[in-house]
Amino acid sequence: MTSRTLRSVTLASLGCALAGCAVGPNFVKPKPDVPPQWSATAAANGTEGAAHVNSERAQTVSWWSSFNDPKLTSLVQQSAAQNLDVKQAVLRIEEAQAQTAVVAGGLWPSLSANASWSRQRISTNTPNGVIFGLNFPGLPPILTNPFNQYQLGLGASWTLDLFGTARRSIEAANAQMQAAVEGGHAALLSMVSDVAATYIDLRGAQARRAILQRSLATQRDLLQLTRDRRNAGLTSDLDVENATAEVGTTQAQVPLADREITVDINQLSQLMARPPEALRAELAQAQPVPPVPPVVPIGVPSDLARRRPDIRQAEANLHAATARIGVAVSDYFPRLTLTAAGGYQSVGLSRLIETASRFASFGPAIELPIFEGGRLRATVRLQRLKAKEAAVIYAQTVLTALNQVEDALAAYGSDQARRASLETAMTASRNARLLARERYQSGVASFIDVLDAERTEEQSELALAEANTAVSADLVQLYRALGGGWGKPVPAT
Repeated sequence: MTSRTLRSVTLASLGCALAGCAVGPNFVKPKPDVPPQWSATAAANGTEGAAHVNSERAQTVSWWSSFNDPKLTSLVQQSAAQNLDVKQAVLRIEEAQAQTAVVAGGLWPSLSANASWSRQRISTNTPNGVIFGLNFPGLPPILTNPFNQYQLGLGASWTLDLFGTARRSIEAANAQMQAAVEGGHAALLSMVSDVAATYIDLRGAQARRAILQRSLATQRDLLQLTRDRRNAGLTSDLDVENATAEVGTTQAQVPLADREITVDINQLSQLMARPPEALRAELAQAQPVPPVPPVVPIGVPSDLARRRPDIRQAEANLHAATARIGVAVSDYFPRLTLTAAGGYQSVGLSRLIETASRFASFGPAIELPIFEGGRLRATVRLQRLKAKEAAVIYAQTVLTALNQVEDALAAYGSDQARRASLETAMTASRNARLLARERYQSGVASFIDVLDAERTEEQSELALAEANTAVSADLVQLYRALGGGWGKPVPAT
């Protein structure tokens, strides 16, 4: 360290000591770079009769209740209390709180008590030890070797936080604790979204299974009709075999739906920290897919920074990284420590608590780095780079959030348009199937026409059920992208 640098540090030290300042940059909340509105394409209201979105302030607290499904609400509430990921997040919050308390202890003096006994022998072949060998005629030995030493005392030490080392450390710890809290909110949001999405998928799988069962019943009736017509000589064995094949093809799809139902039930059980099949009895009865509300307020892009936990977590990490710059910079400045010690020392236990056995010391100690081989400068540079990286992560998190909302809005609108088209197709295919059966029974149409109409209706109905499920699932993803939550802290263990 040059004389000029030393003089500058000394002057700055005096100024900071008098002002009680904390060195290093102060944190400034970042301003996210977001558009004023969502894109017209993503926020389009879609087809007539579709559920709309608008730019009113998003109502994302307890958003799952907008589906008006008591069972879904019950599953969400139970999962919030039992989910293992959420419990881990709560423990991480408590760990961060404990770490903050550890760091905060550095602001205060430390006080300790001590008691000791030792038996020592001093070498008499040293300048200090030679006095143990001195004896005066007619007098008892002044000192004995070896000898006992008893001590009872108190010690105190206080490093004054003149330049904000401890305060910046506490600031960083508090920011890390806030990041842990936001991480808990993110875990809770992820868990709730997974519960809602899995529940909707379960109801969709049950709906598709019911469609397959209805199709099977219709196809078996048709098979019996074909057999009756063959026995009456009105058709051939070919039609019977085609009808039999159609029944087998539909029947083969039922186990796939059953497997999806089982997987969804087990997934919900896992989210609730329960063993597989634990919810089978509760969820086995088919229920409709939860419908979406007619209007969904989504707010404006600038709301995301206040609502999304991952953005708030990135901001807290940036705050912590900024505070650590101050901790690194403070190492350039002197460190003043006040120490004090006192108590009793004696070679005999019986004389330990006497006035003559008292000892005491007090004094300040100041430490100023002069040469550290570039370590301090490199440490400050490292912390500044980490702060820049945290700022980039924050900007990236905001950008990712914007894209997720835009994608969720696009999916929500397009799947509603797809559902509307499938509803029209479904009505037409049902009418075509009825006409085909009437024409077949009248001997006007071939059996292939009937099978084609049956197959088309089944495919249209299954596609419509999948689209209906997709619309509700899209709304879950939209709420997730918007940062919906509980509106209160993570539940305690």
